[in-house]
Amino acid sequence: MGATMSATADAVRAERVKFTTLPSQWAAPLVALALTVGVTAAVNAAYGAKDHTAGEDPAGGIFYGLLFGHVAVACLGILLMGQEFNTRMIGTSLTAVPRRGRLYGAKLTLGTGLGLLLGLASTAGSFLVVGATVGLDLSTPGLTRSFLAGVLYHPMMVLICLGLTSMLGNFSAALGLLTPMVFLGTTWLAAIPGVRELGQFLPDRAGLYAMRTQPEPGVHYGHWTGLLIMALWTALAVYGGLRAMRRYKPS
Repeated sequence: MGATMSATADAVRAERVKFTTLPSQWAAPLVALALTVGVTAAVNAAYGAKDHTAGEDPAGGIFYGLLFGHVAVACLGILLMGQEFNTRMIGTSLTAVPRRGRLYGAKLTLGTGLGLLLGLASTAGSFLVVGATVGLDLSTPGLTRSFLAGVLYHPMMVLICLGLTSMLGNFSAALGLLTPMVFLGTTWLAAIPGVRELGQFLPDRAGLYAMRTQPEPGVHYGHWTGLLIMALWTALAVYGGLRAMRRYKPS
């Protein structure tokens, strides 16, 4: 047991070292934080006092920047897994950590930790800048749940993209498919009549709805259920990624 724990800790430490030494990886959460908080601050400072539509649901203004920042969050998940496919260093990693579940678990652990830290910083920062620019009543019903959903959205998005990248086994394919889907794809699907009913069950749409404080017409589940739907998608992506990792054959 002690040897297993030590080997797992070494694998996690190795992933942390990779992360800190590759600028493309550690830049992604910084970009996500800057976009999420920066866009939220700019929009609320410029229009918050004039546009009172967001006042009906404070989460609309609080998480406005996340609509841009979550693309960088997705990129973080893709990079944590896909960077090694891109550089063909995955074979070296598998040689150093032959147990594929352990290697994959180390990446999941790092991704979860980074996602939680990023989620806490981004959500807290967004709440603070909205409070400083247009004011925020912290006693608003549902706002505590909205904060929690905002924090948890980040690690779940990281893990979904990490798992899907493992399933695709290709960095370019993951980047080319997942980032447009997160940025615009699900929004387009949600706007198409007949597809809208299904689109609301996609992970990012469900996660974003969990942050709302007010019900939205046409959505067939509650806010907590939205968070659960995203969690289920996360579990499926993680499991699919594990299966793919165990079958992967380095070229």
